[in-house]
Amino acid sequence: MNIQTITIKDIAKALNLSYSTVSRALKGSYQISEPVKEKVLAYAKEHNYRPNLLAQSLKNKNSRCIGVVLCTIPNSFLGEVINGIESIASSKGYLVIITQSNESLEKEKMALDHLTMRSIDGLLISVSTETINTDHLKTYHDRGLPIVFFDRVCEGLPTHMVQSDNEGGAYELTRHLIQQGYRRIAHITSPTHLPMTRERLTGYHRALKEAGLDADPDLLKNCAHGGAIVEEIETAINELFSLSKVPDAVLAASDRMTQASFQHLRALGKSIPNQVALAGFSNFSAPDLFSPALTTVVQDAFEMGKRAAGLLIERIEQKHKPFTPERIILPVQLKARASTGSV
Repeated sequence: MNIQTITIKDIAKALNLSYSTVSRALKGSYQISEPVKEKVLAYAKEHNYRPNLLAQSLKNKNSRCIGVVLCTIPNSFLGEVINGIESIASSKGYLVIITQSNESLEKEKMALDHLTMRSIDGLLISVSTETINTDHLKTYHDRGLPIVFFDRVCEGLPTHMVQSDNEGGAYELTRHLIQQGYRRIAHITSPTHLPMTRERLTGYHRALKEAGLDADPDLLKNCAHGGAIVEEIETAINELFSLSKVPDAVLAASDRMTQASFQHLRALGKSIPNQVALAGFSNFSAPDLFSPALTTVVQDAFEMGKRAAGLLIERIEQKHKPFTPERIILPVQLKARASTGSV
């Protein structure tokens, strides 16, 4: 089905205005009077005018596309991040192309290659658990591709980063568990080469130290794939409950880890929170509908996506201007519920 569209030239001819006047009016330029703007916008709306993004991209040497590389798409936290990204991108006239690495460095590299072959203007990325250095990203960064890290970041590149308060969130969760009377608090998390993991470990250890509790290394479980493989979580839980001194609480570091821990603890017949408390970082919908309702640290995933996309588009549109890399830390919120003995 062919949809007839009008051009700026058509509007100019119909309203007896110059091409440049119509173009500026459509962009909301201060150089055009309000009555003329209103007349142009009304006509454009009535006749279903749509900007020719292809022509604009050729003129400006931009594709008006941004690439997004995620560690995995079936993730409620990252789903909200995507919504935030698209809310900004669409308002600025950018198309979002989303890919996933499935926690594989090789797939991350392939995704980056495929996106750049499509001439994206910039990249948003949350790195895989296998990403230890940024050599593959540095190559494109050095060629002038604007890059913004979000959630899982890599240090070493002079780029913008947007994260949650990982240290503060882990500290608040651990302190809450201690205040509830738990003393052997296990922590299931991602590989320690990720800054996010180290930040959450710092918060966890700080809360234990403040309470005068020793950090038992047997209670720390690092999952190589960040919980993307359920068996990793099940193995971690099994090992924890094979100890001579089992944990009385489990702190999980992501949506997937929290949910998988809950399911496996139930499968093992563990009563939550009577035998073991459970808390975690999470943005999955309705944690209060679990039985018992789950204590979580809530991250503002939508805001993370918005901020990351905004920084990237600003960088794209001011690409040749000097800039200072910015690291944005978004606040988190503890939601205490029944899984840690809270009413």
